[in-house]
Amino acid sequence: MKRIALLLIAVAGVASMVAVAVPATQLADEATTSIAGGKLPSGYRDWRWISVAHEEGDLKSLGAILGNDVAIKAYRAKTLPFPDGTIIAALHYRHTPSEENNKVFGREQSFVAGQPTNVQFMVKDSKKYASTGGWGFFHFNNDGKPLTDQTKVQSCYECHKAFKDHDCVFTHYAP
Repeated sequence: MKRIALLLIAVAGVASMVAVAVPATQLADEATTSIAGGKLPSGYRDWRWISVAHEEGDLKSLGAILGNDVAIKAYRAKTLPFPDGTIIAALHYRHTPSEENNKVFGREQSFVAGQPTNVQFMVKDSKKYASTGGWGFFHFNNDGKPLTDQTKVQSCYECHKAFKDHDCVFTHYAP
């Protein structure tokens, strides 16, 4: 009788682990399908924060870097290469001086997110995107419409491949 009870507990434990794992995988698949289909995935702005990015020069851009559950788990575990199903989003905005904040500081030193410029996604599928380091690159303009010049989008890999030691990902996880 004890063996049957232990067996039932083990089966219940495995079943609950599978039930928890399936939704994360399913959500990653749904987001990937949406992105590849030229649509922003639902709920991507609710993904977890990875870090921020600040680009100067001609871009003058601030970026919020977000990741789906697969990405966050890999970042926290320092897993490289990132597993298939990882999706990293970069929400880019013009970097704009804050007149309101600068009045308090008495000089121009405060910058905030201004107009949105684009949203970029990296989707990890080591087989499908083998020619670009295992990553698919996707770009949506500030109106939510995908950039249709795929040659330009796939050229993202030309810069990202310099980061092969970090699986072609620029952004490190901010504590």
